Amino acid sequence: MVRDRLISAILGLGLALAATTAQAGAEGDYVLRCSGCHRMGGAGSARGGVPDLRGSVSSFAQSEAGRRYLMHVPGVTTSGLDDADIAAVMNYVMDRWGAESHSDDVAAFTAAEVAALRAEPVDNVVRFRRTVVKDLRARDLPVAAYPWP
Repeated sequence: MVRDRLISAILGLGLALAATTAQAGAEGDYVLRCSGCHRMGGAGSARGGVPDLRGSVSSFAQSEAGRRYLMHVPGVTTSGLDDADIAAVMNYVMDRWGAESHSDDVAAFTAAEVAALRAEPVDNVVRFRRTVVKDLRARDLPVAAYPWP
């Protein structure tokens, strides 16, 4: 009986540790690969041409085209992360800075979805963003300012 409780406690602790490690991994990947441009607080840099993530990033997750766009921004395409790690970072970003624009029915990113979206070509990411933003604004979803012409 005591042995069973001990085993259950150890397994529970292991699962909790695994979940914490996954979150730390996504946050760590954000810090190492995204915060140089988007900053630690997600504010971006108007002067540097980097959009603010706060309060509007998850608007992009509410459409297929927006999700595709997110997979083709320069920092994602050059991150060196695999599909599962990109999904984890995207979910971290959505949870951290997208809450104000995040609809409850927006699905979390998965490795399979990331792989599929990354496989779809986007010839001009700036032009594609403009198209996506036009649709998001028509749906009254918040979108951060974008300094690129």
